[in-house]
Amino acid sequence: MKILIIENEVYLAQSIATKLGELGHVCEMCTSTRDAIKSTNYDVVLLSTNINGQDFNPVIETFKKSIVILMVSYISNDTVSKPLSAGAKDYILKPFMIEELVRKIDHYQDYEKLKKRNEAYEKYLTHTFASAPNSYNYDAVELPLFISSSFQKYADAFAFEYAAKKNLSIHFLTLCDPKAIAQIDSIPQNCVIYIIDYQILKKSERKSLIELLAGKKAIIASSEKIDDSEYSILEIKSENNIFDKGDILPIEDYVKFIVLNYQNKFPDTELSKKLGISRKSLWEKRKKYDIIKKK
Repeated sequence: MKILIIENEVYLAQSIATKLGELGHVCEMCTSTRDAIKSTNYDVVLLSTNINGQDFNPVIETFKKSIVILMVSYISNDTVSKPLSAGAKDYILKPFMIEELVRKIDHYQDYEKLKKRNEAYEKYLTHTFASAPNSYNYDAVELPLFISSSFQKYADAFAFEYAAKKNLSIHFLTLCDPKAIAQIDSIPQNCVIYIIDYQILKKSERKSLIELLAGKKAIIASSEKIDDSEYSILEIKSENNIFDKGDILPIEDYVKFIVLNYQNKFPDTELSKKLGISRKSLWEKRKKYDIIKKK
């Protein structure tokens, strides 16, 4: 990373730069805030609040896209509270161990990466779910809730929107994963558990899962009609089934959809014939998509 050190104690700045340089960072130093704001191309700015008579706000405003960490000799309203309110990320009290400074830098670098990644995911989900129904009264929803929909995107949209409306994190599980059910008890109470592929479970397995979900904030989706749940069931219909409002499934997704939804309605010989593939190829598709055929 490229790091700017704003410190009027030259020996201290050189010591910090040397130690950070040994860890692979590129450091530059300056002794005044006026010199500091001449360039903005830094990942991290280490700002000493011991520089008397200088305003820190222009530095914090200039580097609002960087990680600004205050280096302070004492904690006060002027050295910590005001700069943090202005946009600085954190502070470290002098004298400090370089390892502690590196820990703070790494922490905020990871935070910024996760923040940007989360923003990208939210934009993608908003775009993906744009055509899904969204006229639900989420305040009236009682969990656990089962969703029956032949179009997976509709169930996904409901679950993610519910979590967003309730300001809860969401934990995704697919029952195609044999370890999924074992994870349920370890998921925090303030988290929505979103489970898909309920249709692949056998009757006895469904009963065990339903008992396990008692008192949980869980949304369970199935591509088949649900008639064996003691909890609320929401059926979301798609007028065009696979194709919806201009959305066209890729061939692989289409094949997966057909196998999942029709493998118990047609024998393998007929199903493979309808798909235009061999029985061996059908078996390979099941293995590829982790699809378990109910017996």
